[in-house]
Amino acid sequence: MHQNLPQVRGKYRFDVNLAKMCWFGAGGHAAVVFIPSDLDDLIYFLQNKGETPIFVFGLGSNILIRDGGFDGVIIRLGSSMNFVQQIGNDTIKCGASILDQNVSNFAMENSIGGFEFLSGIPGSIGGGLAMNAGAYDREFKDIVIETQAVDLNGSLMTLINEEIGFKYRGNSINKEIIFLSTELQGYESKKSDISAKIEQIKQNRFDTQPVKGVKTGGSTFENPDGLKAWKLIDDAGCRGLKIGGAEVSQMHCNFFINNGYAKATDIEDLIDTVQEKVFAKSGIMLQKELVILGKKSPR
Repeated sequence: MHQNLPQVRGKYRFDVNLAKMCWFGAGGHAAVVFIPSDLDDLIYFLQNKGETPIFVFGLGSNILIRDGGFDGVIIRLGSSMNFVQQIGNDTIKCGASILDQNVSNFAMENSIGGFEFLSGIPGSIGGGLAMNAGAYDREFKDIVIETQAVDLNGSLMTLINEEIGFKYRGNSINKEIIFLSTELQGYESKKSDISAKIEQIKQNRFDTQPVKGVKTGGSTFENPDGLKAWKLIDDAGCRGLKIGGAEVSQMHCNFFINNGYAKATDIEDLIDTVQEKVFAKSGIMLQKELVILGKKSPR
């Protein structure tokens, strides 16, 4: 694969341990990680990559890398897309690689409300756009004006909110794209009011989710219509269930934990087991919110 990669101005890293790049702290290696120097470099790579499989990797907060790794190129958007700026009294523009929390803090400092919920989402803006991430009764669909993106052939595009087709934890775009930046709509507010909401969200997360000192991928399953995944998991008797070094959180049943020695296989087996137990108890097949990437290694 190395010989077929296009010559770029950015960085290639080879045989990269992906466990160090994702929150679960488990999984195999990537054949290649590519960090483009800027948008033109990314476009050149996409136009000349041939049939090389690719995957865009953000903060690694909602991804499980299988132990067999990924035989392709992981793209990590670099510093050129890690930015946020105010473009109107109540609007901002930000790059795909900036952290949700940093956008929330920027909005607070500039007295722009409506972005407080981002402080409760442990990820980057690009990932949030792709999955219509949400928390505390707000989602990306509620704030996006338009986005800039590129398809896997290197063609640029601008999509307004309606064209993205946001839906629960996803979108309706009918081809693979890479989000580059977005313009977001808020509203004028008092900095003190925004700060109070952010602190309330942070406290709620600490009180209800295993977010301090644990390795977890965040919410594992989507909430079915009108129901809570954690409640279905709890009712199926899965609170605290363990397989190898993986465990269903005692604090929040929709969070799965690596106790420090779990293999990705342990975590995936636990996910499958919980799915089966919930279905047997309720007749509901939970759908994964977590992204699982790569190939399984032989047992």
